[in-house]
Amino acid sequence: MNEIIAYGLLFATLAIFGWIGYQAGVKNDLNEDEYLSARGSQDWLRIGLSLFASGMGIWILFGPSEVGYYGGFWDVVGYAVSAATPFLLLAYVGPMIRERLPSGVTLADYVRIRLGRPMQVYVGLISVLYMFTFLFAEFTAIGKAMETLSEIEPLIAMGMVGIVTAAYISQGGLPASLATDRVQAWTIMFLVVALLLALFGGDINGLIADAKASNPEDSWSIGSMSYMDSFESGLALVVAITAAEMFSQGNWQRAWASESDEALTKGAWLAAGLVLPLVFIMGVLGTVVAGQGAVDDPSAAFFYLIEDAGTLFVAAFIVLAVALVCSSVDTLQNAIVASISGDLSDNTMSLQNARFLTIGLIPIAIYLATGPTIGGFTFNALGVFEIFLFADLLAAATVMPVLLTLWGEVSTKGALLGAVCGLLSVVAYGTFTGDLGTGIEYVFSPTNEFGLANLNVFLSAVIGSTIVTIGGSKVLPDASA
Repeated sequence: MNEIIAYGLLFATLAIFGWIGYQAGVKNDLNEDEYLSARGSQDWLRIGLSLFASGMGIWILFGPSEVGYYGGFWDVVGYAVSAATPFLLLAYVGPMIRERLPSGVTLADYVRIRLGRPMQVYVGLISVLYMFTFLFAEFTAIGKAMETLSEIEPLIAMGMVGIVTAAYISQGGLPASLATDRVQAWTIMFLVVALLLALFGGDINGLIADAKASNPEDSWSIGSMSYMDSFESGLALVVAITAAEMFSQGNWQRAWASESDEALTKGAWLAAGLVLPLVFIMGVLGTVVAGQGAVDDPSAAFFYLIEDAGTLFVAAFIVLAVALVCSSVDTLQNAIVASISGDLSDNTMSLQNARFLTIGLIPIAIYLATGPTIGGFTFNALGVFEIFLFADLLAAATVMPVLLTLWGEVSTKGALLGAVCGLLSVVAYGTFTGDLGTGIEYVFSPTNEFGLANLNVFLSAVIGSTIVTIGGSKVLPDASA
């Protein structure tokens, strides 16, 4: 595509979202609570669309198709299910937490009243690590997508997205994010459906045959919908991603933004119902690419299907890519600020400083998105994947001690002990199957011999933390129990 046209589409799309977000911010004189929570202001449809849009980052154009390219049927299913299960959990446990803490903003706010300040800080740190990694990964993806679609310089695309989203989120906070989410959600759904219909409207039998076929050239790729031996790795995706997404505070902000428990529940179900089939289809398209043969960059597998598309098709994808990245980036900016200002700084940060922090996150995220090497660590695709997996494991070891406080007689000491022993269980598993060094290595790199998420490692974290939390609470009950 002509670069001038591509830049025009990029600028025009960002200008529309920027204007919507700015208008949502300036028409309200926000206080600190409204800036971070938009408390009780959203009906079920708005919540559902917002959860869908904020969850559907530009990763949807890369992640599922790459998983489909390398994995088989169950990897595709696992990735789709893992995208929906956090919303289903939110629909179930969200109303419980809202009832116990009507004035909350993040999950760590609830953790504080139930498990104390130290656990709040720990949960806040996990959340910030996960969300900030997600943030600069999204910038990496938009740079790569724009370069692939139109040869736009990645840094320019990243910079424009960062400037616009930081401008309207620093001004309007969560209300601005919610306002843009609605437009972005409808844009994403319309464009995705139209583009997929155009794609499948061609040789549908050929696509199905390629999806079922094995990769004839790439021995690392087992991406075939006929391959059924990937259940373990597919389940690992569900466990790892579901646990991590429970610490994505953008979802929890929207729990308190809901006008009622019913609005939250229905909205979360709507988001899950929209996300699951979309991720599944994108994963299947990755297996189609695999069936056609090896590609140079499997992370961009989906784009190989549209490389010969016409200008109008590419133009629609540019708008879609911008909508996807803005919907997730603005959510992550505000959610990270909510965690830092509330969970880590103990609500000592002023609204003005929160706005400054929103802006300050962007140059750091964009710098990391360019792939620098810092202290011997390179922020490339593999490096970012390792950070994600480390954050996922921390979440897997912590999610049950937190959620179990909603049921039974879970004590503060029992939950704290459970979170610690979740990680120790990983070390124990590694020691049992190998040696102590293997166990320690699993904590920082919970992968199997293929470099993928290791199901047994994540299960050991979840199961170990659950058993110790329950047992520790029986032995060390709270004083009031």
